Amino acid sequence: MVLQGRIAIVTGASSGLGKAISEALVSKGVIVYGLARNRSKLNQIQSELGEKFVLIEMDITDFDKVKSWVQSTFTDKYYPDILINNAGFGVFARIDEMSSDDWFGMMNTNLNGVYHITSEVVKFMRKHESSSHIINIGSIMGKTTRSEAAGYCATKYGINGMSEVLFKELRSDNIKVTCLNSGSIETNFFQNSGIEPHDRMLHPNEIADVIAYILETPDNVLINELEIRPLIPGAPKK
Repeated sequence: MVLQGRIAIVTGASSGLGKAISEALVSKGVIVYGLARNRSKLNQIQSELGEKFVLIEMDITDFDKVKSWVQSTFTDKYYPDILINNAGFGVFARIDEMSSDDWFGMMNTNLNGVYHITSEVVKFMRKHESSSHIINIGSIMGKTTRSEAAGYCATKYGINGMSEVLFKELRSDNIKVTCLNSGSIETNFFQNSGIEPHDRMLHPNEIADVIAYILETPDNVLINELEIRPLIPGAPKK
């Protein structure tokens, strides 16, 4: 895919990996609709990136609002070429100590939110012969598990399964689907998770560059799954 002039949607765009992805795509001439709940952070990103970054204050757990926005923004002649499902968070605790609010919060954002926006965006992507691309941000914890991560792992295993199904459903419509499973990324995810960060984590810009590479592969080339880890796992920061 030639990225210049394409239209992308990035969820969770206000910080961390979502911000880095938005920056990488705008630098290649993509119009990015950046979705997040934090309007002040989106305003700051827009001031940095300019008019090619279109801020959308949106909670992807609200299906009616997501559906209304997609249907009022896009048409048969103006449609998204790229969807990056990045929004997500993790809360880590023993199953008997995790609150139902945290459990269902992860399910609603990490999994249901992906359904909400993907189910609507695909309706526009399928109408066109030109190549489109959906990238779902999974996690190593969608391939393996760790203690105190039942909820988070459930959502990321779900994303891997959903991605495989979407790959089979949409390939004949010229829509690529990629699931990117990364190891530890240096974002505020760890500040909110209770997990100690370490010195050798991946940087958001490194992952964003990989995503740009995946998007720029020839139309007949599909990387349907990619796993990225730090070369040498680090010890927790002191």
